[in-house]
Amino acid sequence: MKKKVVVLTGAGMSVESGLRTFRDADGLWEEYPVAKVATHEGWEADPTLVTNFYNMLRRKCWGVKPNEGHKLVAALERYFDVTVVTQNVDNLHEQAGSTHVVHLHGELMKVCSSWNVDDPRYIRELTQDDCQIEPGTKAGDGSLLRPYIVFFGEAVPNITLAAEEAQQADIFIIIGTSLNVYPAAGLVHYVRPGVPIYLIDPNPVNAGHGVKQIMKGASEGMLQLFDELTAK
Repeated sequence: MKKKVVVLTGAGMSVESGLRTFRDADGLWEEYPVAKVATHEGWEADPTLVTNFYNMLRRKCWGVKPNEGHKLVAALERYFDVTVVTQNVDNLHEQAGSTHVVHLHGELMKVCSSWNVDDPRYIRELTQDDCQIEPGTKAGDGSLLRPYIVFFGEAVPNITLAAEEAQQADIFIIIGTSLNVYPAAGLVHYVRPGVPIYLIDPNPVNAGHGVKQIMKGASEGMLQLFDELTAK
């Protein structure tokens, strides 16, 4: 039986692909206030602004490709039972070939009912050729189509599933996240005692005792860790 590897990824995973982060000094929140484009109140106040913001993000996302870090995470599946738990809303892990991805904060390439966000009947996946939503477009239940994104202040529906995955991990890997965003940051506390935890990030991260940090970017750090894990 293959060992279980759980990989928790954040914005630093995708930045090497050319996607800007939200929180850094030149991040998107400086141009687009979070209260206007990533909260339920912002959606209620101006759904056209929110719809167009996520249309813009989709256009940018379809213009980038998975980096070597994404590809190496996917390649781990040749040796391990791998689950990716990501805070990112892009689909770069799937594009790279990862087959079991848990999205904590929603999926940029999907839209849904604004009345029943998680009702599968009204969740629609967009394609590269059809990734724009005209403001005012309605879902099958008559509500406005909204981005399938977990807005700030909303519950994170997949956090329970992610915690269960973390509890089962034989190896836990963290890539490109400062561990400052909850509830995702709390997943490390579900890892069983004695399970090795690796953190890949070029910046110092206060991850707690027993975490082995590789102070490199996602691709370079994953190459080092991939070689280490597959050599055993």
